[in-house]
Amino acid sequence: MRRAREDGGQASVELVLVLPLVMILLLAVAQVGLLVRDQILVVHAAREAAREAAVDPAAEAPRRAAVASSSLNDSRLTVTSTQRGAAGSRVRVEVAYRTSSAVPLLGAAVGNLTLRASATMRVER
Repeated sequence: MRRAREDGGQASVELVLVLPLVMILLLAVAQVGLLVRDQILVVHAAREAAREAAVDPAAEAPRRAAVASSSLNDSRLTVTSTQRGAAGSRVRVEVAYRTSSAVPLLGAAVGNLTLRASATMRVER
């Protein structure tokens, strides 16, 4: 019986060539997942801030509600709102959040992005 030609080390070489690409792909998926999570939190913070602005006339109420409603870093969070009018008018709140990338390698390439969301609510008594 004749022995098949040995492929001594070919699989190892292929693994060494492909493994960095697979790792970069996994890190990219993790980075996108973190960005999507932060965007969802920013939208939720905007909605909560608009709700608070609609019911509380205090100027700092929208920011307080946005910070309390999510796990976002409050030093990176900016909350702006339009002037609150009489009952029945609308108040608009905009939230901006500068993300920080914690994923190795790709984080430095992506850098800090600013995620934005806005919400509008009817002012209540």
